[in-house]
Amino acid sequence: MARKCKLTGKGPLSGNNVPFSLKKTKRRFLPNIQTKKVFVPELGRSVRLRMSTRAIRTMDKKGGLMQYLRDEGLTLKDVT
Repeated sequence: MARKCKLTGKGPLSGNNVPFSLKKTKRRFLPNIQTKKVFVPELGRSVRLRMSTRAIRTMDKKGGLMQYLRDEGLTLKDVT
């Protein structure tokens, strides 16, 4: 299963671990992906999505999943 947000497309980034000695080693920055069950009143059922915590906060602020999808130009079929 890919570590990718279904709504925002946010995925892993790469960078360096930098200790006091400045000897750099590669590392990965993983997004905080959660499985969330979201109720969609328009359909009368719940949908299970893998989304980042940033997407969850934004969805709550915009007033629900369907409003978030409309603002982003997506459909429910694109994210499930």
